[in-house]
Amino acid sequence: MRRTLAHALSALLASGALASAAHAADTDWPKRPVTVIVASAAGGSADVLSRIVLKHVAEDTGANFVIENRPGAAGNIGMSQVKRAAPDGYTLGYGNINTLAVNPALFNKLPYDAARDFAPVGQMFAVYNLLVVRGDSPIHSVDDLIAQARREPGKLSYGAAGIGSSGQMAGELFKQMAGVDVMFIPYNGDPASLSDLAGGRLDYTFTNASVAYPLVRSGKLRALAITSKQRVPLFPDMPTLDELGLKGYENVSWGGLVFPTGTPQPIIDRLSQSLQKVLVSDTLKQDLANASASPGTPGTPADFARFIAAEQRKWGDLITAAHIEKQD
Repeated sequence: MRRTLAHALSALLASGALASAAHAADTDWPKRPVTVIVASAAGGSADVLSRIVLKHVAEDTGANFVIENRPGAAGNIGMSQVKRAAPDGYTLGYGNINTLAVNPALFNKLPYDAARDFAPVGQMFAVYNLLVVRGDSPIHSVDDLIAQARREPGKLSYGAAGIGSSGQMAGELFKQMAGVDVMFIPYNGDPASLSDLAGGRLDYTFTNASVAYPLVRSGKLRALAITSKQRVPLFPDMPTLDELGLKGYENVSWGGLVFPTGTPQPIIDRLSQSLQKVLVSDTLKQDLANASASPGTPGTPADFARFIAAEQRKWGDLITAAHIEKQD
């Protein structure tokens, strides 16, 4: 009896020691470089904005973040690599509105489960789309656009950077809420759609503000509205679609960080706390503003998980209602 009790006590103490050692290892994170898989090409907005935010997080945590670009298949290649990574805190993934919220409803089969395969950390940044027409367009307001689309059902066309892109989601939400029948034309990137818009081959587009705003300033394009829910400090004079009558309209190209599921919670919390700290810093706000972006909404990993779930429902419902064809 005494030997059994002694063995049980010894095992208990040993397990406690192991747990303490594991916790110490977690709280000592990071001890080596952290790979960040960004499922888009180097030099794109996701890559540039991620680097801006991670530079600030690195200064706060002492971590060395090494970005590894893995573009292709609408982000599915990169996210599947994050899923397969060891959950030891040394592989992070960049997840966004497309890979975590749109793709689950858009693709017949994904190589990952957005709800189960990742441990959310937090939102890094938000980029808004602008509703733009060409500079000499007879359409001068959102009311003008809606009125013309209703007078001529099926005649107007808008473009965006590909099926499932934030621009298409913005356009389909606009169609649904405004009750208009217009044609969508997918493009291979924003520059191609903006070229056709300026050339009169499109009537309007929903385009990343960082890409469109220089053309707005030059007069080549005219911005009618921004897709944020409230006006943003970056574009204080730009009205929102919500305030122009489409109550509740919001479309945000957000990006954030996720770990593979199974990553120790102390590591997730450590990175989350650092991210929340830098998101409210004036330095980061200015650095992102220089790239026409805004800081993400600070919050806990649970807050980010709830946000992702809400975005999945929102865009999944829209894809179904708009009869957007599923992709293979």
